[in-house]
Order: sequence, then structure tokens, then C-alpha cells
Amino acid sequence: MASVKVFGSPTSAEVARVLMCLFEKDVEFQLIRVDAYRGPKRMPQYLKLQPHGEALTFEDENTTLSESRGILRHISHKYAKQGNPDLIGTGALERASIEQWLQTEAQSFDSPSAEMVYSLALLPPNLPKQPSDNGNSNGRDVAVGSNANASMAAAKQQRGGSQQPMASQQQQQQQGSASKEEELVRVFEQRKKDLEKLLDIYEQRLEEARYLAGDNFTIADLSHLPNADRLANDPRSRRLFESRKNVSRWWAEVSGRETWQYVKTLQRPPPTDANNNNGGQQQHVQGAQDGHNKNQYQQQHQHQHQQVQQQRYS
Repeated sequence: MASVKVFGSPTSAEVARVLMCLFEKDVEFQLIRVDAYRGPKRMPQYLKLQPHGEALTFEDENTTLSESRGILRHISHKYAKQGNPDLIGTGALERASIEQWLQTEAQSFDSPSAEMVYSLALLPPNLPKQPSDNGNSNGRDVAVGSNANASMAAAKQQRGGSQQPMASQQQQQQQGSASKEEELVRVFEQRKKDLEKLLDIYEQRLEEARYLAGDNFTIADLSHLPNADRLANDPRSRRLFESRKNVSRWWAEVSGRETWQYVKTLQRPPPTDANNNNGGQQQHVQGAQDGHNKNQYQQQHQHQHQQVQQQRYS
């Protein structure tokens, strides 16, 4: 039985970071899939670790942690002699550089990227508008303007004294929907500006180094992957990476690592149990019982959707 256990969903950015680090370090572990956000019930053994049902819990013998970057440090230090030896560095200067860029990701990259991912998930596929070919991006004005016109038209009809209550309710719903879209677009555009400034700094750094902390892939690069992957794979935001030569080269390298490709196979939802009549909600614990190795994911990923209780990786 593996001494390391990860409670959470691979679709969570926090959990995905930890899973990739474990694969990079060749650490045997159990993934116990917990959907902490659905239904009133929680796994009793999980509640002993996380009474509030946070997205991630990591257990390694007598150590219990819930913050993903702290878990990356723990794994890299404790299992320094196995797997990828470069994740945490060796000398004091190298480790200081790793820590600097890991803090940069936590303090400056995580928040704007997460808010952009959230906005993109809720907005229609055509919003926000994409930059025009001449490079002038007035997508926010176009998107907000179209919704604003719809809202103004609905309001004008209401002022005209409509005698149709149902139509009035529909107009109010349309106004509310347009208002929400406007706010999401506004947040997206503001956080995009924040991220552009940061990626300009990354562009300069990656002009002189292969990776953020130096010549080796480390947890500083690894920590960016979950949110950056969603942005880089969405046509509405991928230019953030593609338009910067060094950032684009760096992203192709880090996202192409076999360990990350394997984590992404685990993010695919398992099939619903035809015999489980629970309104379509996933069970709180689900996964695959087969053993998995990151070097064999191409041959085994087709079996990942087998629904059982736990996963064990070695």
C-alpha cells in the first residue's frame, strides 16, 4: 500500500500540480478522487483530514498538507534522490532562483490566469472577441456594445408600457444575462492586461535561460502548467503565448513533457454508472484500479475511464 495519498480531482489546478510532481519524482501514490463540491455528503475519512472539504489534501505517512506549492517542495525535498533530480535544484543559488519564480507564479500569475480561465468557461465561444488582423484589439468594446444594445432595446420596450408580463420577464432575464457577460468580459480583459505585463517579463527572462529558474525544468515551471494549459488551448487566449517567441518556445517544452500529458489523461471524466441513479452527479470517490506508469500512458490511457474506488500509481 502506497504511503502517499492524494485526495481531490485531477481537474483541479492544485491537484494537477501535485500529480505531475509525483510522476516527475517517480513516487508511488494513491489518487482518491473526491468531488468536494457536490452534494451534502463527504467521505468520512476525507473529512477527518479536511473538515471544510478543500479541493486538495496530500497525505505522506504522518504528514498532511493542503497547499499545492508547499506539497511540491515537500515531494522534491523528501524524494530528492529519485526521479527527476532537478525539480528543486542542488545549490543555494539555484534553489533561491527556483523559489523566486515559484513565488512569482503564486503571487502574480495564478490569480489573473485563474480568473481568465473562469471567465472563458462561462462566456459564449464568440466572447471575448478576438484581435483583428491589424493588431488592434477592440474586442471588449464590440462584445460589451452588442450586449448593451440588446439591454437598451429591452429597456425601451419596457418604458413603452408593454402589456405582456411574460415578455417583460424574458427581457429582464436577457438584461441580467447581458450584464453578467459584460462583467465577465470586463474581468477577462483586465486580467489579460495584467498577465500580458507579466509574460513580457517572462519573455525577457527566457531570452537568457531555457527555463524560468535556469537551464533545468523545475517546480517553478511545473506550477504554471494547469492554468496556462487552459489558456494556451483556448483560441480566445492562446496568443498570450504564441505572440511571444521565447514564452512560446518555453511553453512548448514544458507542456510537451510526458508527465503532463499523462496528467491530462486523468482529467477526462469517467463514464457515469448506468446503475447509479443519483441525478447524474459523480460519486465522491472514483478512478481506476489498474496500476499506471507515466512511461506507459500512451498504451494505458484508454483504460482510465474504468470506474472504481481508487487509483494506485507506481
